[in-house]
Amino acid sequence: MPYLVDGHNLIPKVGLRLDSPDDELELVAILQDFARLKRQQVEVYFDGAPIGQAGTRRFGTIRAHFVRLGQTADDAIRARLIRMEKDARNWIVVSSDRGVQSAARANHAQFISSEEFVRMLTEARNSI
Repeated sequence: MPYLVDGHNLIPKVGLRLDSPDDELELVAILQDFARLKRQQVEVYFDGAPIGQAGTRRFGTIRAHFVRLGQTADDAIRARLIRMEKDARNWIVVSSDRGVQSAARANHAQFISSEEFVRMLTEARNSI
C-alpha cells in the first residue's frame, strides 16, 4: 500500500532535527531507501515553504509536497484524502498527529503512528 507521510511530524522521530536546513531533504533520502526496498509509493508533506518554494517536486520515486506558509501539511493531507475519494482506503497515512489520524479514519484510509513507521524503516534497512 502506498503511504502519505506527515514529514515534519516524522523528522524528529527518525533522529533528524527540525531546525536543520537540510532536514526535509534528509528525510526524503530516507524515504527513497524505504520506497526502493519495499517497492512502495510514498508522498511526503512539509509545511512552512516560503513563497516561491512551495509546490510538488519529485525526488526519484518520492513525491514531496512543500506547502506554502499560511497553510499546514495537515490540511494538505486532509485535502488529498478527500480528493482520493474511495481510493483513500488503499493508502496508509503516517502521522502521530491526532487530527491527521482522524482525517485518515474519516476518509477510510489506514494510519500508523510516526513511531511505528520508524520501526518499519529500521526493519527495511536491516533486511538488506
